[in-house]
Amino acid sequence: MGIADDAVEVRAQGWRTLAALHGLIETELERALGPSVELSVVEYTVLDALSRQDGWHMRMQQLARAAALSPSATTRLVNRLEDRGLLTRVLCADDRRGIYTELTPAGSKLYRKARPLHDEALKRVLTEAEEQPELAPVVAALAR
Repeated sequence: MGIADDAVEVRAQGWRTLAALHGLIETELERALGPSVELSVVEYTVLDALSRQDGWHMRMQQLARAAALSPSATTRLVNRLEDRGLLTRVLCADDRRGIYTELTPAGSKLYRKARPLHDEALKRVLTEAEEQPELAPVVAALAR
């Protein structure tokens, strides 16, 4: 194996380690949020992104980036959350083609209930991952 091959393997191993940590985190978050507040991780991510906005709304494209989803997946997700009464869509006053998404009062209330569950689960899984030698460096990098 040459130097270039070694570099590729190092990057590949780093990616596999990051993917393993991501999988652990996502599984733990799903366990914490699903039964308690009936939210998936991506649904929580959308509520979280919207809760952090000045004025409480985002354009659909911004929401897609925040949730790491395609535009069509974002639309389906927003439809589901809108059907549950957790968010609503509003036409942009300046550009009638633009659509904003905002939390409803019910969405804000559910987010406030879900956030401590999310944060505790994240803390718990990162603490556990820190004990695994192969994951510890990635957890340490996250803390920086």
